[in-house]
Amino acid sequence: MLRSIATVPILLVTAVAAQVVSVPPARTIRTSKAEVVALAIAPKGDRILVGLDKGAELFDIESGKKVRSFPYEEDGGTAVYHVGFNDNGEKVVLIGHSGKRTVWNVKTGDQEKVLRDNMWIPDARAATAMGLTTKNSAFDRFYQQDETTLEDITVRTGKHGLIEFVDDEGTVLQKLEFPENKDQHHRAPLLFWEEWFITGTDDGRVLFYKH
Repeated sequence: MLRSIATVPILLVTAVAAQVVSVPPARTIRTSKAEVVALAIAPKGDRILVGLDKGAELFDIESGKKVRSFPYEEDGGTAVYHVGFNDNGEKVVLIGHSGKRTVWNVKTGDQEKVLRDNMWIPDARAATAMGLTTKNSAFDRFYQQDETTLEDITVRTGKHGLIEFVDDEGTVLQKLEFPENKDQHHRAPLLFWEEWFITGTDDGRVLFYKH
């Protein structure tokens, strides 16, 4: 069973019908005080890769401890808008605002120099199939997890990281609001994994909710 490892964050919850996720979050992982932009779970389910506005970080889910940092910087930008693992979890791909993909070795923390050996890197079509949106980029590769679904419920994010759970008739079932979010442009990443709904804030917290 996952254990809470951090102080419960302040948040506002509006439940219109029935709660989709239980609040407060069951656990919190704290990154290096950078905006949380993207999330991915390792194939073994033991680690979470967090894309930030300043690189990316890998954490052990059970302990909450940081395993590795990836100092992404491409085309003058440090923000990582999409993250992913290869099939065995030994490599990760980070994608920034221009759509340029970089591959990193999890064990060493080094960036791979030969991208042609990494045929698992998703293209724009594959990214769409993975449930990621492609917009706001001249290269059509600006990936953000700003909408997802769970059965007949759609989850979407808005300004200041607001999260809404909406049924198939358009009724808002539940809202999660985070007063600590200072950036109105922050769009919370949205990820369902097993019994968890996972999101992130603009002050570096990764939040795990039971659903």
